[in-house]
Amino acid sequence: MRKTWAALVATALSAASLAAVPLAATPAVALDNGLALTPPMGWNDWNAFGCDVSEKLVEQTADKIVASGLKDAGYTYVNIDDCWLTHSRDANGALVPDPVKFPDGIKGVADYVHAKGLKLGIYESAGTLTCAGYPGSLGHEQQDAASFASWGVDYLKYDNCYNQGVPSLQRYTAMRDALAATGRPIVYSLCNWGNENVASWGSGVGNLWRTTGDIDPSFGDMLWNFHQNVQLAAGAGPGAWNDPDMLEVGNGMTAAEDRSEFSLWAEMAAPLISGADLRTAGADTLSIYANREVIAVDQDRLGRQGTPVTLAGGHDVLAKPLADGSVAVTLFNENAGRATIATSAAAVGLPAAKGYVLRDLWAHSSTSAGAAGTIAASVPGHGTVMYRVTPTDRPGALAPASVLETTAPEFTSGSSATVTSTYTDDGAAAVTDLRLGITAPTGWTVKPLTAVHFARVGGGRMAIAAFRVTAPAIPSAPIAKVTLTGTARAHWPGGTEQLGSPNLAEVPSTVQAPFRTFTDTTAVFGQLGGDLAIDGAGADLYGSTDQYSAVYRPGAEHDGSTTVVELTAQAATSDWAKAGIMVRNDITAADSSPGYLILAEAPGKGYVLQWDSDGDGQLDSNSAPADQGSGSAVYPSWLKLVRNGPVFTGFYSTDDSSWTQVGQVTVPGTAATQDVGVFTSSHSDGTRGESDFSGFAQS
Repeated sequence: MRKTWAALVATALSAASLAAVPLAATPAVALDNGLALTPPMGWNDWNAFGCDVSEKLVEQTADKIVASGLKDAGYTYVNIDDCWLTHSRDANGALVPDPVKFPDGIKGVADYVHAKGLKLGIYESAGTLTCAGYPGSLGHEQQDAASFASWGVDYLKYDNCYNQGVPSLQRYTAMRDALAATGRPIVYSLCNWGNENVASWGSGVGNLWRTTGDIDPSFGDMLWNFHQNVQLAAGAGPGAWNDPDMLEVGNGMTAAEDRSEFSLWAEMAAPLISGADLRTAGADTLSIYANREVIAVDQDRLGRQGTPVTLAGGHDVLAKPLADGSVAVTLFNENAGRATIATSAAAVGLPAAKGYVLRDLWAHSSTSAGAAGTIAASVPGHGTVMYRVTPTDRPGALAPASVLETTAPEFTSGSSATVTSTYTDDGAAAVTDLRLGITAPTGWTVKPLTAVHFARVGGGRMAIAAFRVTAPAIPSAPIAKVTLTGTARAHWPGGTEQLGSPNLAEVPSTVQAPFRTFTDTTAVFGQLGGDLAIDGAGADLYGSTDQYSAVYRPGAEHDGSTTVVELTAQAATSDWAKAGIMVRNDITAADSSPGYLILAEAPGKGYVLQWDSDGDGQLDSNSAPADQGSGSAVYPSWLKLVRNGPVFTGFYSTDDSSWTQVGQVTVPGTAATQDVGVFTSSHSDGTRGESDFSGFAQS
């Protein structure tokens, strides 16, 4: 879970002392409590609610898990995280559930959850305090374990804050033994953030162990946790699982990114613990959580964690052997653009055969590859294609496994580009009467430059067609976004095959003087009249990370100036994605230019004024308490920044009439004239998000 500043300090001090404390030997025998023989599935409140946990929330979520069909899909555990207890133990030293949050106590909630056919989880920390500052279990292991058992708890998540420098193995083993002494079956989840090489000893202590730091709902953070976890398969198996943290599906990533996380976690035999508000989750989110074909890969009784076949250039292939002799294969595209990713049956460990059935676990359809065993797909940016691959003696009984790849060139208003479509038949037999095409929105024109009809394409062969595609001359938005879809239609001996390869095309209108543009990450800029748009990435802009994209006016900020802009829309790529007004001596000098301040809106945090307090060219101060903003994000919103010498005052308004002050600060190193403009940073490394502005005015 999230660490407070005090907890981080305590953890740092603990880490410093570890070198002087010898670790006990790695246990020779794995934990044998008969639990979690497949990775646990369920829900945890922390990612969506933090400390706002309550009996009502837990019971409503249990109701939704049952009503939505998630219980029938395998979701069993309803887990309470930090902040469920009071700040003091009772006179006997026992933990006390917060009577306001849990009027019926943990026992009452457990009874409710159990009556639904589900199980209840609880949280504690292997330290003197939990991460949120409540009593920890260090030194109270037997007493607390007895309390959990008496309440009917079925799962314990055991965190790592305020650990006093005691080695993890010692602290976590103490609770393991205390849980065993209760006689109650309680799944034991070690949450020491991947420290002290936990993957090498976790199986002797717990049923699962965190291999990473905390996750957040951004593609960049999910990707980091994936890379940390994917190389640790050796220690995983029935009853013992690597845990790359809870699922962020439904918490703000794109649909493709959500499906990727779910696929990758299933491929890695990771626990499937939702961190979303399931009560309000939409149909798309619930359909991801309920995909039984993907769940079956995670829950496969063989208990093997998928391992990398290749991790190269952001085109990743993983293979997971399954109990029935098939192999689950994930083709994961870390990059932003669509790409064809391929491997082979031999490479993923399958035996030679006449052919192979490729079951697409998201499309819920099957095709067949020939004896060459090519396993390939055109994978969208940040997306994943997941197959269950099985040898077959009758590869011609299904439509051929084919790939259609369509290029995605850049356009501007009225411009033309050549778009190429490539069809590859990876099946055992030829297809006939193949026709390739491009579909485009109204106002676009598509003209073939080559032949588009092919009488026959043999197995293992390809056909290529080129088209001249022209964008409309009159722009419809600062950055118009359209989908150009390659199409293929062909006959095979058993019927007709149709494929589509959609590609997003952005058509920006040129930004005009006196505005200029800058990015130190990746971005597309557009302007249409008084409307500005930036579709940009960026890991963050705070501290040593300074990645952003801006449309700005050089030297326009001065003493006495007022800058106002309407932020009409902002992509929710992260709670801390930021967009708004930027002032800096030199906006093009990221990481170094002083006089630096932003007035920004963040989708999950509200409004913030952040500035460089020591003149080193890095943002280091925030108008609100750490990890917070003012108000709640609303779109459209208006932002106003007033300068008086080196003093800046920021305001926001949701009606362009009444203004609320965000903060007033003095910024050292402020030049007489500065660059000023609008900016965005997605707070998700590698993921672009669009922010739209209107009516930029400066006086």
